[in-house]
Amino acid sequence: MPVLTFKRLRDAVAGDAVALRSRMTLQPAGGEGDKVFPPSYSVAQNADHKYAVEERQVGDNAEPSVTVLLDSVASQANRAEEALLEGWERKELAFPVPYVDFSGDGATDYDKLTVLEAPHRLADAIFRDSMLGDTLFRLSEIGQKITDATPRNATDLFHYSPTSLLFGMWDSTGPKGGLGSKFQRAYVSEIVGFDAKVGKKVGSRIDPLQIEKVAPEDRVFNSADPDQVWTHDRDAAEKKNGNPVPASRGSESGEAGQPSKINHGNIVPSIDAQAGGVTIANALQTTVISFAALRRLRFKGFDRNAETAARTAVAALGVAAIAYQHETDFDLRSRCLLLPTHSPLVKLLGRDGSAGEAVDLDRAAAAEIVSEAAARAKDAGIGWNTGEVCLTPAPKLLELIHRSRKQAATEQPTEL
Repeated sequence: MPVLTFKRLRDAVAGDAVALRSRMTLQPAGGEGDKVFPPSYSVAQNADHKYAVEERQVGDNAEPSVTVLLDSVASQANRAEEALLEGWERKELAFPVPYVDFSGDGATDYDKLTVLEAPHRLADAIFRDSMLGDTLFRLSEIGQKITDATPRNATDLFHYSPTSLLFGMWDSTGPKGGLGSKFQRAYVSEIVGFDAKVGKKVGSRIDPLQIEKVAPEDRVFNSADPDQVWTHDRDAAEKKNGNPVPASRGSESGEAGQPSKINHGNIVPSIDAQAGGVTIANALQTTVISFAALRRLRFKGFDRNAETAARTAVAALGVAAIAYQHETDFDLRSRCLLLPTHSPLVKLLGRDGSAGEAVDLDRAAAAEIVSEAAARAKDAGIGWNTGEVCLTPAPKLLELIHRSRKQAATEQPTEL
């Protein structure tokens, strides 16, 4: 089949296709019958399980298939962004990536946090609460342009953060609050498992030190020194109303002051039927880049050719996300490693209801398309920003991080 080229993508975006679709079948790395673990969600205590299970009609099958969500649209977008970030860091892909520089602050685990990692992209509160030079980002010239950007005039957002147009953005944290501009996702992807059967998970632990319960008079206490975690010494214990506080920072099981609260002792064998994993016949990743959504983006002051060049450049980043994500593998979470059974099956979909035009795509071809798309947009006068947009966290943001971490050190961890 022909390899997807910039010219073919541009023609598709210009109007002779509605969307680009990629499909890929995956199997558990452990082979047929191996259990995988979907994301779990908060549910009622008496619910059968914590997974997103539903029936879907697949093809012409008379009976619907019981499916389980293995990776959501939002999660897949994040993974696609991570794949693009890898290409950008390797200098294989060149496009604007604003970031906040946290190096030297010791406040986070990041040296820098990019627009491809922030949950709400360039509209995220992390960018809002950072400085561009000596000015809060949203009060800067670039920040005001981002605030004023709309789907009917997306030029400035395209200029500084084209991936925000690809993956969607709602500027709900900016000066306009809930009235901030909304940019529809043009890139939508998810991974679903078919013929799903929910299983059970078992757990237990034998303490090699054979520590068990202690008498009430021998109970342990939270230490007043967070570095020490716990203590036998009542005088060195954390106090509440003048009384030492029984240990309570560790396991959620057991009584306060008992070894289980400081993560010593046995764990009684148990069965978890709510989050015990699933077996599936196979999984399917479906990715769609909507050219229809991209064609709704307007770029004020530019002619049709320039608008097409801008939309094609955004689509090119989506194409690169498909190719690069395929090569970053599908290790979705602990005990959920999936293996592709083939390379992505990519088709350009028209309006006639046909099966679509099949095209080949790999990492090198995708990088070439991005490069040419950027050059053509520049030639049309609507090119990407080529300078670095580097922000630094505002002092109040750093102080908020420090205060939050200080409080987190005193509380029990929350189960994810």
